Amino acid sequence: MSIKIPFNKPFIAGKELFYIARAVANGDISGDGPFTQQCASLLEQQFGIPKVLLTPSCTAALEMAAMLCDLQPGDEVILPSFTFVSTANAVVRLGAHPVFVDVRPDTLNLDENLIERALSPRTRAIVPVHYAGVSCDMDRIMELARAHNLLVIEDAAQGVNASYRGRPLGSIGHLGAYSFHETKNFICGEGGALCINAPEYIERAEIIRDKGANRRQFLRGQVDKYTWVDIGSSYVPSEICSAFLYGQLELMDSISARRRQAYEFYERELAPLETAGLLRRAQIPGDCTSNSHLFWIVLNDTATRDALMAHLKAHGILAVFHYVPLHSSPMGKRYGYRGDELPVTNDLSSRLLRLPLFYEILEEEQREVVRQVTDFLQSRGS
Repeated sequence: MSIKIPFNKPFIAGKELFYIARAVANGDISGDGPFTQQCASLLEQQFGIPKVLLTPSCTAALEMAAMLCDLQPGDEVILPSFTFVSTANAVVRLGAHPVFVDVRPDTLNLDENLIERALSPRTRAIVPVHYAGVSCDMDRIMELARAHNLLVIEDAAQGVNASYRGRPLGSIGHLGAYSFHETKNFICGEGGALCINAPEYIERAEIIRDKGANRRQFLRGQVDKYTWVDIGSSYVPSEICSAFLYGQLELMDSISARRRQAYEFYERELAPLETAGLLRRAQIPGDCTSNSHLFWIVLNDTATRDALMAHLKAHGILAVFHYVPLHSSPMGKRYGYRGDELPVTNDLSSRLLRLPLFYEILEEEQREVVRQVTDFLQSRGS
């Protein structure tokens, strides 16, 4: 059967196409043009971040952050195994070793109570990943970082416009990374941003981003010519992508409100199934304000999860699981992991299912998702 309700659907919310046309008409489509600068300024002002540098992807932002931490071969970095491969790639491409720590069962975020025992004299950084737009316990993580002289890189790929105790995600650690991939809340196809909260990293970040050259200093009149001064790469996004993104960011509040409405529908309509013991919904701690990035449920066993996923697909609904834990992957085993460590990660990742949630999803589509989930689980549980 063809898919009638996709898991995700890219969308246009406002003036995205108009802004692209304006960028082309201005003859300024390569990078760091007016729209790229406007996006960065909007994010800085909205979230109180000293410096935001737009990048071609969140992967690029994470790679830049790792470079700014000056990771060396043999250094260790604490991160969850339940994350996208880019989180670990940013670390290992510099020769550092990923130290995977288990997650909390309520949020699937890095378990702050397990970090300290994973530290060693070689630990240089912690990378908390804010899963589903719900914050890690950043107070505890920053406390540990201060006590052990560590840097913190927030992987806030899913956390744009979410907050922890009133502080926007991406604005708390020394560095942060955003994603504007087409699957995220605010999109431009492929895109990201590096958030710099420690001002001493700004100058070098600009150089790394611009192929290792001090071009930004030249454009500001700080030097009379620019040249190669550091290791860098091409981490500047296309102005076309930034123009599209600006059309979304200026509607951040209305996009967020629509996603929250869709999230709350699932939360309300699936509550009886949790009461009946047929599934478990995500739990959002009281000190976290979610951005409603995705709605996940945990089934009672892997067989039920897989069967429900197949049932939904047979009825034209695409629901998907999430990450294969990195410690159990072929690359994870190359770094010495057996795959049976991290019991919470192993258990919950094998039972998790994400339901369709996107800006333009209709209530009638959500009702069909809920109806099919309910019919399947009730028939299986009877």
